[in-house]
Amino acid sequence: MIGIVDYGMGNLFSVSKALERLGADYFISGKKEELAGADALLLPGVGAFRDAMVRLNEDGLTPFLREYTESGRPLLGICLGMQLLFEKSEENGLTDGLGLLPGVVRRFPGGEYKVPHMGWNRLEFVKSSPLFEGLSEDYVYFVHSYFVDAKDSPVLLAKANYNEEVSAIVGRGTIYGMQFHPEKSSKLGMSLLANFLKMVDERKAEQ
Repeated sequence: MIGIVDYGMGNLFSVSKALERLGADYFISGKKEELAGADALLLPGVGAFRDAMVRLNEDGLTPFLREYTESGRPLLGICLGMQLLFEKSEENGLTDGLGLLPGVVRRFPGGEYKVPHMGWNRLEFVKSSPLFEGLSEDYVYFVHSYFVDAKDSPVLLAKANYNEEVSAIVGRGTIYGMQFHPEKSSKLGMSLLANFLKMVDERKAEQ
């Protein structure tokens, strides 16, 4: 059972519909007592980093998410949800994130190119991962003004280029993040989600 974390700033409809298309059992909740029973969590997000952290802190979800991942259960952050996994963001002043992965979220410099980054860009796999099993590099859909500065970081799994190197997929242990919207990224996006669900099922079967 997949728990979708509802803290008032996620695109819950598109994420839940993607899980339905993949035949996954899921529920949506902002209550840590309910989310604690999930086999894995999805942390979606749309909006500002600072506002998101305020909501997570107010709802007691910040310490919960840290404890949840310490237990070894999988967590996937999507778009803003991926950025929240990191230590800090420069958006609207320096703000602490969940600190589950090392790195800082920075704004695109812009100038000669448009910000936000909005559109289709090609993924480049940086290192092997179960997420990429049976998949080939292709295009995925991004919408963001800030990016994770994780160049040369051990957590960088896939990147894209938008005048800057964009950390597109990150991961360490059972913690993963996707800067783009996999649920809006056609076949490759859905296949990445399917592989994440497969990893969750395999982990559950081993227990």
